[in-house]
Amino acid sequence: MKILISNDDGYQAPGIVALYEALKGLAEVEVVAPEHNNSAKSNALSLHSPLYVHTSHNGFRYVNGTPADCVHIALTGLLGYRPDLVVSGINNGANMGDDTIYSGTVGAAMEGYLFGIPAIAFSQTEKGWAHLEDAGVVAARLVAQLLPSLENGPPSEPWLLNVNIPNRPLADIKGFKVARLGRRHAAEQVIAQTNPRGDTMYWIGSAGKAKDDAEGTDFHATLQGYATITPLQVDLTDHDRLAYWAPTAAGLSTPLPSEAAPVGGAAL
Repeated sequence: MKILISNDDGYQAPGIVALYEALKGLAEVEVVAPEHNNSAKSNALSLHSPLYVHTSHNGFRYVNGTPADCVHIALTGLLGYRPDLVVSGINNGANMGDDTIYSGTVGAAMEGYLFGIPAIAFSQTEKGWAHLEDAGVVAARLVAQLLPSLENGPPSEPWLLNVNIPNRPLADIKGFKVARLGRRHAAEQVIAQTNPRGDTMYWIGSAGKAKDDAEGTDFHATLQGYATITPLQVDLTDHDRLAYWAPTAAGLSTPLPSEAAPVGGAAL
């Protein structure tokens, strides 16, 4: 079995090292990750600048691009084979609720999913890497559980899992729960500062607090001490509202009456 690992915190981040160490005994593992921190890059691809791949002293390969760039390059020529699983993380902080839209960790996993390969994004719920080795053990348990189902080839439909692990000692993690995504309030205010030349610069504010953290959400379950598994999909269609918008589309499809020609053939 072959696993491709990537992340968004960069190839030197403690989280990707811990994930590699946790998974290397389960399969053949290769790392292709960003050269620098690429948090919140989502699914962005670099289309207007060249990308370069280098190899670190520990064998990790790194790319001067986004998380999605790393997985895309790996799957379209760099590796020379198709991995059985794409794993991203372990991220320095939660990717719950609305975070998944912006997350480079999820973006790397999703790139594998878009190529038809099962994929998992792993994150710790708090920043700072506390109990990171324990999070690696939790991640390895899930991967070990899933690998046998991939031994006979990829599933007919790939899956994409978003996993959040509490920053707790292993003995204090109660297990896994399947949970839906919660919701966050809007982000905090943008932070404006003045640079040495007198220009105003802006920093994106912190993520908002949980808005929907009811029972059944990833927010609720992780606070209770569970690692959460949330299956994701790429289809953003609001299927429940297709019928609602149908009359609008139908009305706009009616041919417009021809406008009268300008009197005297005046130039436009």
